[in-house]
Parts: sequence; C-alpha cells; structure tokens
Amino acid sequence: MCGIAGFVGETEGESPEQNLRAMVQAIAHRGPDAEGVWFSPGVALGHRRLSILDLEGGRQPMETADGNLVVVFNGEIYNHRELRRELEAKGHRFVTDHSDTEVLLHGYRQWGEALPLRLNGMFAFALWDRLQERLFCARDRFGEKPFFYAERNGRFLFGSELSAIAAHPSVASGKTVSPVSFQKYMAYGYVPSPRTIYEGIFKLPAAHHLTWEAGRCRIQRYWELELDPFPSVPPNPEAEWGERIRELLERSVRARLEADVPVGVFLSGGIDSSAVTAAACRAGARVKTFTTGFEEPTFDESGPALEIARLFGTEHHATQLSIDTAPGLLDGLISQLDEPLGDASFLPTALLCEFAQKSVKVGDGADELFAGYAPFQALRRAELYQRYLPRPLHLAARLMASRLPVSHRYMSLDFKLKRTLRGLSFQPSYWLPVWMGGFDPAEAASLFTDPLPIDELFSEAIEIWDRCPAGTSVGDRTIQFFSQLYLENDILVKSDRASMRCGIEVRAPFLDNDLVDFVRRIPFEWKLRNGETKYILKKALEPILPQKTLYRAKKGFGVPVGAWFREGKLDASRLKAPSPFLKPAAARLLSGHRAGRSDERLFLWNQWVYQTWAAAHLNSSLPHAPH
Repeated sequence: MCGIAGFVGETEGESPEQNLRAMVQAIAHRGPDAEGVWFSPGVALGHRRLSILDLEGGRQPMETADGNLVVVFNGEIYNHRELRRELEAKGHRFVTDHSDTEVLLHGYRQWGEALPLRLNGMFAFALWDRLQERLFCARDRFGEKPFFYAERNGRFLFGSELSAIAAHPSVASGKTVSPVSFQKYMAYGYVPSPRTIYEGIFKLPAAHHLTWEAGRCRIQRYWELELDPFPSVPPNPEAEWGERIRELLERSVRARLEADVPVGVFLSGGIDSSAVTAAACRAGARVKTFTTGFEEPTFDESGPALEIARLFGTEHHATQLSIDTAPGLLDGLISQLDEPLGDASFLPTALLCEFAQKSVKVGDGADELFAGYAPFQALRRAELYQRYLPRPLHLAARLMASRLPVSHRYMSLDFKLKRTLRGLSFQPSYWLPVWMGGFDPAEAASLFTDPLPIDELFSEAIEIWDRCPAGTSVGDRTIQFFSQLYLENDILVKSDRASMRCGIEVRAPFLDNDLVDFVRRIPFEWKLRNGETKYILKKALEPILPQKTLYRAKKGFGVPVGAWFREGKLDASRLKAPSPFLKPAAARLLSGHRAGRSDERLFLWNQWVYQTWAAAHLNSSLPHAPH
C-alpha cells in the first residue's frame, strides 16, 4: 500500500515543495491511485497511494483533528480493528470509518514509542509530532515494507525507495557507490541492512524505530525473534501443534483477505502457497490464483499449481516464460530496481505480479521459520563432517568434487556438493553465507581491488550467529540467519519491488505475529526431523493438502542463469567493462564457466545485474567512494 517520502530541516529558500514533489514522483509506481503532500516550516511529508482499505477516508498525509500529529504510512495493519476498539475505550475519537492509518495517529498519542510492538502487520511510517518537534519512524518486525534514510547537512531525508532520496538535490549530484557495499552485494547477492549500495544512505533495519529530534538521529530495536531455548513438547506434538498451526494460519489468512479491492493468491504449487490457497478457500473467499513457470521442466512448477487450483476450485490464471525470450526482459526489469538484487527469481516474480495486476490489487516466510531451505538438511552431516574429517582429506574431497561435470539443472547434485564443501572450509559461523554466496572468500584477493577480510565481508551473518545465546543449536542459529538476514534483505525486497512496480500489494500470512510467536516455541528437531524439512508444518497440513503436494521435492522459483551464461543468451560484454572494484582477472570466471570447467553462475549473475543496474542509475561509469 503506497510509497512515502519526506524530509525535516529544509529551509524555505531551498524550494521544499519542488523537492518533495520530485521525491514523491520518483516512487509514483508504488501508488498509482493518488498523491498527497503536507508542509510545515522545516517539515515536508509526501505520499503515493495504492488504495486498498477505506478508499475514501484513508487519504494521506493524515492529521489528527488538532493538527498536532501527521503521518505518512506504507503497509497494512491487520489488527487495526482491535486496536481501534481499545483506543476508543480509552477515549480516542476516530474520524474515518475503518482506516488503519488513523490507528497509527491515535496509537502514537496513547503509547508513544511502544506503538510498533502493538502492531500486527507490515509497515513503514513516518509520524511528525508538532508539539515535540520530533519525527518518529518505524519498520515492521521482518522488514516487509522498506524505509531508507539519509542525513545531509542537518537535514533528515526518508523514502520508501532509494530513488526517492536520490531525487532530492542534496543527494542527486553526490551519489557514490560504496566499495564495501559492492563487495557485500557480490558475496550475498543483496546489500544487507543498514547499508545500501550508496555511500551515506541507509536502510532502517527491520524491527527498529527511529527518532529524529533536535538534529540528531536515534535508532533502537523494539523486537527480536527469540527462539525458545527450553521448549516443552506435548504428548502428541503432531496433533496438538498441527491443530494450532492450522488455526493460526487460517486466522492470519482471513485477516489478510480484508480489502476493499479484489484479492488473489500467488500459487506455485509448493507447500506454502498451497496452504494459503486452502486457508483462503476455507475462509469462504472467492479465490483467484496466479501461476507462472518456465518451459524448462526442472525449473517449472505450473503443473502442481494447476492440481491445487483444481482441488480447491479456484479461478486459476497461468502464464509461462520461454527460456529463449526471458533474458530479453531482464534489462527493463533490473533498471527499475532502486539497488541491485542478485536473486534471479525476481524475473518470474515480477512477471507474475504484472500478469496478476490485470485482475487483482492484493496478491513468503514459512521456509525461514520452519527450516525449509536446502542448507538445513546439510547441517547435521556438516557438523559430523567437520568434527571427524581431517583437513587434508577435506582438501582432497574438494579437489575430487571440483572434477565433477558441471550441470545447470535446478539444484543439481554437483552444485550442492561443491557449495557444501566450500562452506565447510570455514568455521560454522561462515557456513551459511559461504554456502549461499557468490564466490569463495578464499579467492577474494584475486577478484577485488580492495578485498575485505572475511569477518568484515560477512559481518552481518556473524553478528546474528554470535548474538544467539550460548548453547543455541546450529539449527536455531540457521533459522535466525534466514529470518533476520536473508528474509529481510532478499525475499521481502524481491516481493516488494516486484509487486509495487505494477501496483500490487503482496501479503505474507506466515509472518503474522501470533503465528510467529507460536512457531518460535517449537524445537528445531520438530522442524527438521529425520531429514524432512518443514516437518511439523507438513504434519499440520496433512488434513487439508494432498500427500504429493506436501512431500514433493522442493523446487523454488529457479531461473536457469547458469545455462544462459554458458549458451551466450546474456550479453556478456558488460562483464568485461572496466571496474574500480574488480581486478581484470575476474574476467576469467566467465571463460571457465562457458568452458564447463567451473560453475560461476552466482558471481557472474550478481556482476551482470550490477552492471545493468549501474547503466540505468549512475551518471558516470562507476563512481568510486573511498574505502
């Protein structure tokens, strides 16, 4: 729902209205239905609206009746009706019929900085307190909605996308790419918060609030996912936990069906989307489902999606991407990203949103919380491997694995084996980022002009690992990695940018506060059990989903970029462009990949996306900020 932008601290001589409108226009795609601006001396707030709730009464910026509070808000508050009733009981008087935006105004007046903890939803908002001369901003628990900010000469600027901040004249002429952020992007496939690709512009991390007052910025975490270190297990966990998970998921889906516009479900045929489809149908909704797939069978899930659609009688819409024509769509899509994102599934996700936009305006999280990703299966074997295999034998195993023929099929055996062994060359806190990373950190010195030490390269992942209490299992630390780093900076960014570019709001039922609070108390060994990922979720869904849906091998939203590079379907010339960040030797990765000597798909893809993004967003070739 929408995009926000604004600033505090600009003087009248600096054309505040012109500057704000430029910022708001830069994110017009996020809110095609309406534009609103609000000004007070030294303060400007702007809003672009995608109308979902209270189409008439929910216009923004929104003020309290006395004019002392004004807010711009992006997102949805799913417990807004309960909060409204509680606030009304405390004497607050609402003007709108059912706007969740107005709940933020009265909620802040009642609870102050404790407000974000009471919100069940996805949100990023900025609220100006005129009496205190204070700007209060907050972002939801997992980072479903984005919030960027910058400080320039005593001025505070914010926006839903980097493009909004970059449109302000104090930033537009001085953007420089951070070499640290570039290298982290090449390693992770995304720029982890609080960094952005630009020097001096930041993301407000998920589950944090920010206060700008008297020219100073204060940021504070208000919530953290705390996995129960001493969980209790009932006599029949599959039955008791399963019933509760179904109940909470169905309640979450019902809340996310609320809208004053058409709603649909993105249906891949996997467990999560099938469960959401089932819950929506069981809630009595007339459900439209949408699927996209590839012609390449190992990357396609359109068949299983059709089976679920038929099972529940949805109004199903499907489209398919051609392996041959898909690469030609990439330049246009990547150029619309506000910063580079190396998740290749952005392509089918964006095209699916574009396809669904013709029919609906409202369209991820279980894999992170229920241990659904492939690395979870490798953990136990990895611990035993590292404990008992001598170092020389490990090096021999890596050498033997490197000689396996390269396959570009989805999650092929050689790909998983080589990645796993590469990660096991390092200590456990590095396993996950190395397994999923774009390059072997041991090769950084040969690739980058100013290589970061590995502890700085993966500092965000290490911090999450180390922040876990002593005695936390590798499994639970892995859940924290996926939930606090990968989900926020990759999965949710992909969903937000892909959907908002064409005026669709994506909602994530598995990230509901109550469902998360219940799942965090379930022991890891019931999430990954006897080698079965998402074990307890699958057991919970057995009464409503077919066995073959629950226990089919996971595919994900894969894209065959490795084959595209090898077959010359992507323009490789941009990989050879001079870069202040990469050594000329990095070009050898392309030749090795094309010859089948190695699989460099992630490094090449991240580099290719960056160069495509840079061509659209940077005035000169590659501005280089000092290290």
